Amino acid sequence: MMRKTRHSVDTPTYTQQLPSGSGIDAHRHDDHQVVYAARGVLSVTTEAGTWIAPSTRAIWVPAGTLHEHYAHGDTQLHLLGIAVGYNPLELDTPAVLAVGPLLRELIIAYTRTPEDRSPERDRLHAVLLDQLRTSPETPLYLPTPASALLRALYDLLRDDPADNRTLNQLGQQIGASDRTLSRLFRSDLGMTFPQWRTQLRLHRALILLADGAPVTTVAHQCGWSSASTFIDVFRRTFGHTPGTHLAT
Repeated sequence: MMRKTRHSVDTPTYTQQLPSGSGIDAHRHDDHQVVYAARGVLSVTTEAGTWIAPSTRAIWVPAGTLHEHYAHGDTQLHLLGIAVGYNPLELDTPAVLAVGPLLRELIIAYTRTPEDRSPERDRLHAVLLDQLRTSPETPLYLPTPASALLRALYDLLRDDPADNRTLNQLGQQIGASDRTLSRLFRSDLGMTFPQWRTQLRLHRALILLADGAPVTTVAHQCGWSSASTFIDVFRRTFGHTPGTHLAT
């Protein structure tokens, strides 16, 4: 269980340092918010699931969404508030967004001077919104199962993501057929079991990397057959290798 230190939420747009293992308790915002970790890995959890983002991703949190933040590794957090009447992404649920070099620098620059009301900052804000509008959504979302059977399966693999048993074998332990579980994954979570397990493993991998674990260790603990296989999946998902991620 992660030990969490309570941090406050004061203004819609600001920068905050979160020590590893700390977080911000459940809260809502009147405005939309973009949450970005320039260093470390940040997860945002709602009753629907968990979104996780390294420094190449940001998390969109719509206005009114009850959510918590968790820091994995010492995290430099940048939070950007956007007026509720404007939704550049046209999304009403949380999402993970790609962050390129330009958007990264825009977010960092804008959130470091929240009290600035100059025309120059207004222009910076306009460019930032333009960049957000064209940021692709990426599938880094681990939904929370509602079904008791899927929750039992989640508990098994959350504790040991390296468990490589088939869905049929796992189903035998929790008392359900692989056909029933496959149907529940599609109807309840909108993804297949292999897709869901990959998401679970990537989430764990990001957390282990943020804690400084070597790439080979992460690959083994998260269930990949080799470090090279893990590196390939990681690169295709995040656009860079785990070694590069460790260096950020």
